[in-house]
Amino acid sequence: MERMLRATARAEDEHFWFRALRRNADRLLSVATAGRPAGWVVDCGAGTGRNLDWLTRHGEVLGLELTQAGLDAGRARGRRLVRGTVAALPLADNSVGVATSFDVLYCLDDETERRAVEEMWRVLQPGGLAVINAAALGVLHGSHSTLTREVRRYSRRRLTALLTSAGFSIERLTFTNMATFPIALAVRTLDRLAGHAGEASEADLRVPPRPINWCFDRLLAVEGWWLRFFDLPIGTSLLCVARKQQGRRPTNPKPA
Repeated sequence: MERMLRATARAEDEHFWFRALRRNADRLLSVATAGRPAGWVVDCGAGTGRNLDWLTRHGEVLGLELTQAGLDAGRARGRRLVRGTVAALPLADNSVGVATSFDVLYCLDDETERRAVEEMWRVLQPGGLAVINAAALGVLHGSHSTLTREVRRYSRRRLTALLTSAGFSIERLTFTNMATFPIALAVRTLDRLAGHAGEASEADLRVPPRPINWCFDRLLAVEGWWLRFFDLPIGTSLLCVARKQQGRRPTNPKPA
């Protein structure tokens, strides 16, 4: 995991994939909050804390991260990070306005995944928002999945079931990165056919040559414009905005 975080730290400022994620998540959150400050915003499994930089537009930010590599990288850039696990957030009930999870759930075992979502529900204020990005579609499993310790990839149905069972209502759920889906599918399929899927690869976390990176960045920017109005039918990721329903408890709440 620390190898993956070091590679992420090198790529996330410029890589087209990370740039598109920030644009899309920022836009969806702005719509969901109607542009109003959300109070405290906590990023659960913050990695290097790069997403805290844009989340500051929505409130006071805090990142929870378990790995030393992530904490060191983020703190070196002045980001507010504390050590913590997504399965037991060190925060009071009903204390934050927005809880985010960017590409964390897919690497958790089933029990920890369930607890992580229930913890987000617990710390959110009534009516608070969860913003979640998750790897989509099992057919895209490949060597990058080994690097990131991927346990699963999500369909719309699976992510919806996970969140609604924890007491959330879905406000927006869409695929993203449809423009790059055919290339990703081809690369990951060749990975598996060649027997390389079990080999951890950093290839997806290397910034492409500048002209290629620019072209993909512009393609995904156009896609982002489309997402202002419509969902996408397929893509490499799922992006969701869900709201904590007042008075509803998770289906399987943790013991008191």
